[in-house]
Amino acid sequence: MASILIIEDEKAVRSSMVSSLQLEGHRASGAACLKDAWELIRSKDFDAVVTDVNLVGESGMDLVKRLREEGWDGAILVITAFGSVDTAVDAMKSGADDYLQKPLSLDALSVHLARALENRRTKSRLNVYERLESVRTSASENMMVGESPAWQRALETARRFAAMPIPRGGEPAELPAVLLLGETGVGKGVVAQYVHRSDPGFDPRHPAPFVHVNCAALPASLIEAELFGHEQGAFTDAKAARSGLFEIAEGGTIFLDEIGEMPLEMQAKLLLVVERGTFRRIGGSRERTARARILAATNVDLESLARVGRFRRDLLYRLNALTVSIPALRQRPGDALLIARRMLDRLSRQQGKPGLTLDASAEAAINAHPWPGNVRELINALKRATMMCEPPNVTSEDLGLVPAVSVPMAALDSQRDDRLRPTESVNGIPLLNGRLPSIDQMESMLITQALRQAHGNVSLAAKLIGLNRGALRYRIERLGLTAKVEEASL
Repeated sequence: MASILIIEDEKAVRSSMVSSLQLEGHRASGAACLKDAWELIRSKDFDAVVTDVNLVGESGMDLVKRLREEGWDGAILVITAFGSVDTAVDAMKSGADDYLQKPLSLDALSVHLARALENRRTKSRLNVYERLESVRTSASENMMVGESPAWQRALETARRFAAMPIPRGGEPAELPAVLLLGETGVGKGVVAQYVHRSDPGFDPRHPAPFVHVNCAALPASLIEAELFGHEQGAFTDAKAARSGLFEIAEGGTIFLDEIGEMPLEMQAKLLLVVERGTFRRIGGSRERTARARILAATNVDLESLARVGRFRRDLLYRLNALTVSIPALRQRPGDALLIARRMLDRLSRQQGKPGLTLDASAEAAINAHPWPGNVRELINALKRATMMCEPPNVTSEDLGLVPAVSVPMAALDSQRDDRLRPTESVNGIPLLNGRLPSIDQMESMLITQALRQAHGNVSLAAKLIGLNRGALRYRIERLGLTAKVEEASL
């Protein structure tokens, strides 16, 4: 539904048009002259203007020209009782979207108005997409695959949020907002698109806009103009007015990725949009209405950022009203293999190697690997394996998941050297037999403790002390921590 201004000096005709549009669910207002029209346009946010050309002592063409000169980008329809080809051409040249003649059918007005509004929205979206590359989830990543309880719980919460209505018309209203939480690579963008597509009113033939904004990628100096747009002359390079992403997302979803990176001053303005459903373009004086679902995502602890003053607590409370916690891949037993099989089928066809399958070693490695990079890491491993493998099988080596080295605990226990057992410490540094340990002795104690904590798993021990697996294996052998190592899968 849209906000529409009718400018018509005949009261009966004006009232009839306003009433008809209101019955259709639009927010319609009327004005009898250009002076009243300008006051309304300056104070309210209209999606379309319908004006008679021949007003008492005035011309609707003047209004059309002035609106377009000032960068107003709503739909404009011109109506006249003295129709001619020349009048139609002049109207279009002045910036009108459509031209109608009196006597006017109210049904015709509705049809032409709907078409003009949709054309304007489409043009506006294309303009934004041309200047800002939209981050889209690739087809390979956009797969809602998973049967684990943790994953299904996350999707159920997402479906409930998708059922919350987006303000479609009428007065400005609070916008539905949700916070997506999860580690890097878990698929927050995938879940965001799932929420968008789960809207009960979603039509795949004419989908509502989904606008993805990476808050970490936009410079602080540009993020306000991108989100809210700007008027002509608002700053040096503002040669023309531009719609913001909130306007482009009308009726759909705006996805604010990496919300924790948003500057504090922008957080305050975002809070106003969420709570009131209104905003102003840079350099603009009138409030515009936002009609979109807001999804915010982060992989950081916003509460910690709030404690140190880097995130507004009031915005955090507002977003925390509903959260979707997306589990890490290691918390989704069995899902990694399901995703891998589905992805391999798709990637093998894309690479011209149809029929590739995971062999036993690859499936075991996928199930055992902790996937610290989550689904993104898994997809990248499969892409590499598809290119490197020899059909028809993909092995653990193709995936880059070579068996991990595991130090037997019995070997560690048998090699415990009392000489490496600290007896006292000075300023937190352990002493061995009353003396400071050597670097090798310190490394031995640290690595032994890490291996014991990781139950002999070298890969996990390496993560605990901040080394890669190869570096830790080298040190184990150099320091002679065990005379025997075993090859074992993660």
